[in-house]
Amino acid sequence: MRSLSQVNTAGVRLRQAVIVAAELEPAVERLRAELGLGDPYADPGVGAFGLVNAVMPIGDCFIEVISPAQADTTAGRYLERHGGDGGYMVIFQLDDLAGARERAARMGIRTVWQLDLPDISGTHLHPADTRGAIVSLDRADPPGSWRWAGPEWIGRTGSRAPGELLSVGIAVADPGATRARWAEVLGLGATPSEPTSASLRLDRSEIRFLPADPSAERLVEIGVAVPDGVRRGRESVEACGVRFQLSAE
Repeated sequence: MRSLSQVNTAGVRLRQAVIVAAELEPAVERLRAELGLGDPYADPGVGAFGLVNAVMPIGDCFIEVISPAQADTTAGRYLERHGGDGGYMVIFQLDDLAGARERAARMGIRTVWQLDLPDISGTHLHPADTRGAIVSLDRADPPGSWRWAGPEWIGRTGSRAPGELLSVGIAVADPGATRARWAEVLGLGATPSEPTSASLRLDRSEIRFLPADPSAERLVEIGVAVPDGVRRGRESVEACGVRFQLSAE
């Protein structure tokens, strides 16, 4: 069994995993067919970044696909740099967002986007400073709500879809150092337990840091629990440049 050391996981949840795809509709259709995800919500707000998207519930968490809608976007450059679709961002829900923002600033981690609304706040951290993926630090009020998933989730808990988001796997050149950096930002008192495949346990979920070449750093794996009829005896499936590890719901 993997050794996980932890001091505190309360108040930090993995709430959303984001994939970037060259074409939105085929990616959404594939993911829904393979994972049994709920109905997608298109957030008009991502248009400010030159994107279109689809946010799909799994339990009370979400898998999002974004796709460039115009030339010269950050997401488009990411697709070119990595040679195709793949993992892009990980969104965490924190009870103490102010504390996480302060820690990131103290560590010299740049903020590339920030928004504060009465029911939700978001902070995107620069992936060159966090390594492996864009990290988003979010706060939802009430905690079960999630504005990014559409009107049904604004200020309240919407309809849960089957399944659960269990984990993400982040490929990085230095798993131990990246694990320590993410742990500090998230406010988790944890120490590295493995030299090449470190992990962080969160509230109801896990982050795994996997060894990779520096040019291949990205979100490469998402673990989900799905109903038996969706799983169909499979242990994993590759879709949209990401390996999905499938567990029984």
